Amino acid sequence: MLQRWLSLLLVAVSLGFLGAAAQAQTPAAPAAEQFHEGFAYNRLPVPQPVSPSDKIVVMEFFWYDCPHCADFDPLLESWAKKLPPNVVLERVPVAFSPQFVPQQHLYYALKALGKLNDAMQAKIFQAIHQQHIPLGTPEQMANWLAQQGIPKKAFLDAYNSFGVNAQVKQATQMVTDYQIQGVPTMAVQGMYTTSAALPEANNNQKVLQVVDYLIKKVQAAKK
Repeated sequence: MLQRWLSLLLVAVSLGFLGAAAQAQTPAAPAAEQFHEGFAYNRLPVPQPVSPSDKIVVMEFFWYDCPHCADFDPLLESWAKKLPPNVVLERVPVAFSPQFVPQQHLYYALKALGKLNDAMQAKIFQAIHQQHIPLGTPEQMANWLAQQGIPKKAFLDAYNSFGVNAQVKQATQMVTDYQIQGVPTMAVQGMYTTSAALPEANNNQKVLQVVDYLIKKVQAAKK
């Protein structure tokens, strides 16, 4: 009886070692993707050129009058301050209809004057959404900006300049090229877009997590 029991024990131990050996030889399953195409981000059918070409370029498509863009802006600015040197953030003002166009001019005129920074971006959102100051026409913008220390004539000259008109035209074309249907929408390296309209990126924090994921995806493809 004892001998039979010992024989069974030896068989069990042997099977245990074989099972462990087999388990050790089985390759680990690949880690699941953190985010999924079509659910957290979309791939553009035609990749778009980005500049500078030696950087990873992240774009935010936005509209000053959009309350969701206003809510997103402080989080985006905080996130952008932590970007590595090889990643840059660019903003693109959209115009889904003609009444949006003046605010495209506002953005690029301030940029041309060297007056567009995080503080000014925040001030514009605050003026529109918290102080309820209308900034929909060049005159309204010029009067408000004069209170911020920007001469009215200088702003209006920039607003109507050839360079600003060209940038506005380019931005409008980019809305088509990137298939932007709502704002805020983020784009990465001219290849991917994401927004809170997608189920796996359904809030502002998750949108930026998806952007971080896409940046790493682009970096991995460059190696």
